[in-house]
Amino acid sequence: MRVTVNVRGGWETVSDTAVGVNHAIWDTELGSNQTADLLKDAGARLMRYPGGSYSDIYHWRDHTAPGGYVAPNTDFATFMAGVRRAGAQAIVTANYGTGTAQEAADWVRHANVEQDYAVKLWEIGNENYGNGHYGSPWEADDHADKSPAEYARHVVEYSRAMKAVDPSIKIGAVLTTPGEWPDGITAAGDAGPWNQVVLDIAGDDIDFVILHFYAGGGSAAEALARVDRMPVAIDLLHRQVREQVGRDLGVAVTEINMTQGMNTQPGALFAADVYAALIARGVFTVDWWNVRNGIGTIGEYAGQTDYGDWGLLSSGNCTADGATCQPALNTPFAPYYALGMVSRFARPGDQFVRAGASDPAVKAHAARRADGGLAVMLLNEDPAAAKQVSLSYAGYTPAASAQVLRYGNGDTAISTGTGTASSVTLPPYSITTLVLRPSAALSGPAAPGRPAASAITDRSATLTWPAAAGSGLKYEIHRQHGTVTEQWGETTGTTFTVGNLTPGTTYTANVIARDGSGRVSWASPPVLFSTVTPTTSTCAVAYNDDNDWGNGFVAGVDVVNTGTAPMDGWTLTFDWPTTWQQFGSGWNANWSQTGGTVKVTNVDWNRLIAPGASVNVGFVGNYQGPNPEPPRFTVNGMLCTTR
Repeated sequence: MRVTVNVRGGWETVSDTAVGVNHAIWDTELGSNQTADLLKDAGARLMRYPGGSYSDIYHWRDHTAPGGYVAPNTDFATFMAGVRRAGAQAIVTANYGTGTAQEAADWVRHANVEQDYAVKLWEIGNENYGNGHYGSPWEADDHADKSPAEYARHVVEYSRAMKAVDPSIKIGAVLTTPGEWPDGITAAGDAGPWNQVVLDIAGDDIDFVILHFYAGGGSAAEALARVDRMPVAIDLLHRQVREQVGRDLGVAVTEINMTQGMNTQPGALFAADVYAALIARGVFTVDWWNVRNGIGTIGEYAGQTDYGDWGLLSSGNCTADGATCQPALNTPFAPYYALGMVSRFARPGDQFVRAGASDPAVKAHAARRADGGLAVMLLNEDPAAAKQVSLSYAGYTPAASAQVLRYGNGDTAISTGTGTASSVTLPPYSITTLVLRPSAALSGPAAPGRPAASAITDRSATLTWPAAAGSGLKYEIHRQHGTVTEQWGETTGTTFTVGNLTPGTTYTANVIARDGSGRVSWASPPVLFSTVTPTTSTCAVAYNDDNDWGNGFVAGVDVVNTGTAPMDGWTLTFDWPTTWQQFGSGWNANWSQTGGTVKVTNVDWNRLIAPGASVNVGFVGNYQGPNPEPPRFTVNGMLCTTR
């Protein structure tokens, strides 16, 4: 099989808080030196406190959590001592459920004014959509009004009170993860779903948004496959934020884990894949849930005992009947080593670049380094078969030899060896990273800044970017298409209009600077933009998601004859943007789906659509991930205007 790496296809740069973990105040070892040293060795550079839903019952001043258990040696000062020993930063969750804005502001004063802890990242509450407003109450919330509007109003109050103490801090608000319950649901009395309402009210007063993701599924393979949902979810979220807030906001995924084999190699493969996928999309921190959790349901995956423990490190405890015990306290589980592989693969300041594999059982990620090196992380998700991989590189010529880092099924350490840049064997259920050097010394101009897209039509768009440092530069404009980049053109200026685009299509583009000696820069950060549908056509379609319940929805579709002649018989077609969306049942037409294409034909009574008239049809759709709208509709083969 083949892996292709294309350094001309640039993604985002790794932040200094990218690899993170959760601490919890029920864990006595939270602030121990051994814990801090283990997390430092794994590359954890952000630590979250005081621990999930406990955040909404925790009162920092007297270190209490009414209704919950607070372990000894878990107070804020102890936590911060561990953070500092590990060389990490902190993210703190202020109590929204049973606290006040004043309590949160006092915590900021204590942390940053009195103690000089310099805690910059503050969340307002944890999973507050779980307060019963949508029917499932697990999150404490003493507010009589449990709506997203009430939460958002308090976020504004909290943010202003906390920033009055320290204007340099960053405030985050809780959102629902696109495609994960209760995303998309509009409860009675609300103006829209949770994210829409929170962004409309609090968008001007926050700096980042917070998502959580727990990959379920009936098997480890199903859970691993769900990583593919997250880049789509992040892209959808960014689009919604820009539309509603008018600017970009940071994204933090402050809890992440899976439900199958979380202590064994499936958990490690999931961690490595999802951290890389999210960091490549610009998520500034991904935080594993959690450091220690305790024994749960016992299972076995690929010959290894799984303790049903959400933690990275063993708690050293046993099942209630004493039949099964975990290994000794602080023994690392497989995901711990996966975080170590991620932190060694993609370091702060590195830039992710395009990589892909011809075998769906292999996941490929690549990152270009400031010193000219390149790292390629390969995950073999096949539990039984090894994979022989041939590698090719576009825009980069590596030296023949490579350093090889590996973590395999059942291993108790990350191994380091040597290999070649052109081929590698991936053992079953393994994580392998090749660290490469260029074949010759690299030098070139600095990368241009991120392009912006404007004047977007159905067929064209204008890209503009900040100039790279230097003189006599030319700029190459590249479109990413899988692992291939297509050069749209070049210019000596800092603006370029690209034509001959496809309507209703999302494009990813980068700009590369080239000097007079032919030396090229890194790729700029990417710009994502979508062309619109034609403004004039003989048909128009209005698509409306009228009712959503988290994994299904009812949609109405209006087919409009905008031409001058009657439409005597019609066929509407559209394609789903993802593989997990599906038509269920429909009305007012004949409905069918083949592959990812939905076909809708008239019935006798709505066969004729006069000029200016319309027909309404509807259907029930199902989805198991983010639910983006179809981007294009055709009627009788004609691309329609989307309204």
